[in-house]
Amino acid sequence: MRTLEWEDNKLKLIDQTKLPDELTYVYCSTYQEVIDAIKTMVVRGAPAIGVSAAFGMALAQIAGEDMEKVAVEMKNARPTAVNLMWAVDRVMKADNMLNEAIAMAGEDINTNLAIGEYGAELIDDGDTVLTHCNAGALACVDYGTALGVFRSAFNQGKDIQVICDETRPRGQGASLSVWEMQQEGIPVKLIPDVASGYLMSIGKIDKVVIGADRVAHDGIVNKIGSFMVALAAKRFDIPFYIAAPFSTFDKEISIFDTVIEERDPN
Repeated sequence: MRTLEWEDNKLKLIDQTKLPDELTYVYCSTYQEVIDAIKTMVVRGAPAIGVSAAFGMALAQIAGEDMEKVAVEMKNARPTAVNLMWAVDRVMKADNMLNEAIAMAGEDINTNLAIGEYGAELIDDGDTVLTHCNAGALACVDYGTALGVFRSAFNQGKDIQVICDETRPRGQGASLSVWEMQQEGIPVKLIPDVASGYLMSIGKIDKVVIGADRVAHDGIVNKIGSFMVALAAKRFDIPFYIAAPFSTFDKEISIFDTVIEERDPN
């Protein structure tokens, strides 16, 4: 399942705002349409946003736009996700931005497969694992980071149970992560956000694996609610892992200096 693809000189995106009810696609033929798709969460997840931005920059280059101006606009689409800044800076150094974006898409898939392989070593047969938000194939080009770990463990024949919390207010756990696991045939249950601490307290969760929007030098920035899950895991001595590519690392910044988006409630 490819979250995004270059097809017929357009960027093809799964419209994640329509999931899980229907699988539909959005086609972007201009960089402005890519920015709009990022802002409206048609595409979301730090790695997917980064690669989408790279293709958006390529569309701008093909159209002969002022690339310095476009770069600023693109970076402002989702300021929390460092992959977006990284991707824009990377393609700006390339003579052919489309070729660079295509290469980045391939690298993302290979990176996620590696994360899945290494992460699966941490998952034991019989584990019940909790995740927050969606760090799956839908958050990347394909396969996923946190959910990629579960995919790899399941494909190795391990008997695992995945628990997804709702992840309010947008409900990415309920609408996206549960859907992904169901597509793979991986056993999955949905819980309210407020239930995770209780389930940890009674020994119903063995490990927690989540993704990241940014890995700073002094901590992790991720979807609202991640801190609550981390505190509960620490309180009940449950292993807590972050699955993320190097493009999510930002060693120059503190978590306290990271721009946290405040979205329109409508």
